[in-house]
Amino acid sequence: MRHAVDGRKLSRTTEQRWALYRNLVSDLIRYEKIVTTEEKAKEVRGLVEKMITLGKEGSLASRRRALAFITDKKLVGKLFGELAPRFKERPGGYTRIIKLRRRVGDGAPLVQLEMVE
Repeated sequence: MRHAVDGRKLSRTTEQRWALYRNLVSDLIRYEKIVTTEEKAKEVRGLVEKMITLGKEGSLASRRRALAFITDKKLVGKLFGELAPRFKERPGGYTRIIKLRRRVGDGAPLVQLEMVE
């Protein structure tokens, strides 16, 4: 039984899954809007919210924690310099999921994950 087991495996090993999460979080910070499957978006949403919260803290330790997950220094700079100040007064809920359509090939539900204005 799966009592109190969080997260989805997404048919990937742990290393592949974390690499996917890092790439999706980086793309969302870079473009502020991505199209992906509903399951992936729901998994990544919490990670993005944690990264923005680290950016709002603004300390050196939080910057290093963000760099441990997002390996691109320019994206961490954008996170701390541009995105975090935008959400300074907002207590949470920095992202939005909008359902789009089903993918033609396999019928997977596609959604748009974007930053809230």
